[in-house]
Parts: sequence; C-alpha cells; structure tokens
Amino acid sequence: MNWLRDPGFLGTHATIGADLSQLMATLFTGLFIVGWFQARKRQADAHHWLMLGGMIAMLSFFVAYYLFRQLGVLAVEGKEGFGGSQALYDYVFIPILTLHIILVIIGLVMAVYMIVLGFRSQQVVNGIRSLNESLLQTSWRKIGTIFGVITALVMGLFLARIASAGFSVRKMEVYAGLLLLVAIVFAIEMSIQRIWPNGARRHRALGKFTMIIYCILFITGTTTYTMLYILFPGKIG
Repeated sequence: MNWLRDPGFLGTHATIGADLSQLMATLFTGLFIVGWFQARKRQADAHHWLMLGGMIAMLSFFVAYYLFRQLGVLAVEGKEGFGGSQALYDYVFIPILTLHIILVIIGLVMAVYMIVLGFRSQQVVNGIRSLNESLLQTSWRKIGTIFGVITALVMGLFLARIASAGFSVRKMEVYAGLLLLVAIVFAIEMSIQRIWPNGARRHRALGKFTMIIYCILFITGTTTYTMLYILFPGKIG
C-alpha cells in the first residue's frame, strides 16, 4: 500500500490516498444528491437501488479508510502535517477535523440504519416499489439480539486486529466507542419510533437528516483537504 503515499493526481500537495479519498467523497455525495431528487420525484425503484448501491460502496470504502488508515488525511500526523500557524491549527483546522470525524461516525451508522429502514419501510405491489404507510415498530428483545450480533462482529474484528498488529488502548477505545455509538443509535430508534410510528414518515424524516449530515460531511472534508494540501501544505512525506 506504499504507493498510496506517492504524490496525488489532482495537482495538489496531497498523496494518492488523500486524492482518492476526496474523489470518492465527491462521487458518493453526488450520488446521494441524485438519490434525494429521485425520492422527491417519487422514483422509488431508482432511488432504492441507487442509494443501496451507493451506501454499500461508501461503507466498504470509508470503513477501510478510517479503520485501517491506509488512505488517511494524515489527521494523526500532528502539526508538521499542517503548514499554517499554530493558532489556525488549534482553533480552525482541529475543530473542523474533529467535527468531520464525528460526522463520519454518525454518517456510517446512519448508512447502515437507512439501509435496514429502507427494506423495512418499503412495499412492492404489482412490481411497483413504494413506502408503506403503516405502523413500523420493534421491541427491545429484537434490538438486544441485533446488538449482540454486532458486538460479536466488532469484537471479532478487534481481536483480529490485535493478533495482526498488537494491542493498544487507543484501538480498544475506538472499538468501544463504536459499540457505544451503536447502542445510542438503537436507544434513539426506540424513541424515534414513538415520534414517527409510521414507517414511511420515519424514512422520509431520517433520510432528510442523513442527507444533511452527508452534505456537511462533504463540506468539512473538502475544507480539511483544502487546508492541508492546497492552502497550508506541511511536511508530508
């Protein structure tokens, strides 16, 4: 994977990995905007397949991006990766980067959630796909079962990473934070289903929320890319 650290292809000071990340972020955001307009035009079938394919592709790419840090924005390089002033680094770059990382986590969780909600809240009648305007609720027992499966998968991945790269408190914090976030999302879901018991209305409301998250995510990611590799390039090897 050393070639990912070679000079990028967008004509900036970025690496191939950073350029690839920015390109994919632009592509996914564009796809989701198209999907949003499809939903607004009631093109349910086209919307379903575009969003499903786009979210699966995004999850596959960005889980590898942030979990294995092979295509990183050099967020952990420290001040030497940023060529601006210390004040700009502390009070502008780091806050934007922190917001970006938080939104990435929320965005990935919402991608999984919206895929599941999309299947649960839809109906296909005579070959025509649409949202089902009916009650859509789950129980704590089902939530517990799903969370148990996710916990087992995350722990398996964590143990595999330990076996290959060794144990670190930071890794443990990352995986524990992921499980905590999933638990919070499930708890919120139990509250949301009381607010929007109708599956179709819930899908529309949370779809709008997720779309807003992705647009802000693209803006923050593009801002960090611009600051790191165009405006204030640092000593990046």
